[in-house]
Amino acid sequence: MTTGFWQRDPLRSMAGQVPNVELKVVVPEQGGRSLGIDTNRKPNRRVYFLDTPDLALYRHGVIVRFRDREGRDDAVVKLRPVVPGRVPGWLRDADTFHMEIDALPGRAVCSGALKKRLGRNDVARTLAAGRPLTKLLSSRQRRLLAKYAPASVGPEDLVVYGPIDVRCLNVKLRGLDRGLTAERWRYPDGSRLLELSTRCRVGEAAAVAKRVSTALRAYGVTPADLQRTKTEMALQAAG
Repeated sequence: MTTGFWQRDPLRSMAGQVPNVELKVVVPEQGGRSLGIDTNRKPNRRVYFLDTPDLALYRHGVIVRFRDREGRDDAVVKLRPVVPGRVPGWLRDADTFHMEIDALPGRAVCSGALKKRLGRNDVARTLAAGRPLTKLLSSRQRRLLAKYAPASVGPEDLVVYGPIDVRCLNVKLRGLDRGLTAERWRYPDGSRLLELSTRCRVGEAAAVAKRVSTALRAYGVTPADLQRTKTEMALQAAG
């Protein structure tokens, strides 16, 4: 059984694990134009990832990402997938650790992210000085990385993937009582991805998914044939 663009069964099977879900859908660029999104506008943030040349972290469900948001930088270490009941107490109780369901059409997975706010232009200054981005991670983020990364991988093994130019904006649709976040990612190899998303409580996910799908169809927007995450595209495009 389906709920608009998203399948009901994956959402239902993960309900009760975490309180929130982020509904995401990758759409063709012409769909963005139908929504009035100017896909040629300049990026308002740059994104970098850390991984080994053979993507050992990603293959083990660990993602390390840095973001320069017009001077409001941040660093995130994410686990995807994560089993909520197996998260250690020191991590689960951290104020900056948040778990949610990431749902694309056809698949859903629970993820957990530990975030640190950085100083203005910290990422750019660190890269310009030739220092490793891992120096910007908090002690708790480094502990998470040490626990979940492959034992053979150390900070010295990580390389930078990026920068990836990102444009993020809010989209309002007729007949929809919530805004959508539109993210247009342009990768170093020239490939692009346009993702629309919205967050809601897990108990509301089926109803929200149906309303969002109906609103997008009214604009002639349907999912792209290939539904890939932004991180997956970033690492594989660079590889």
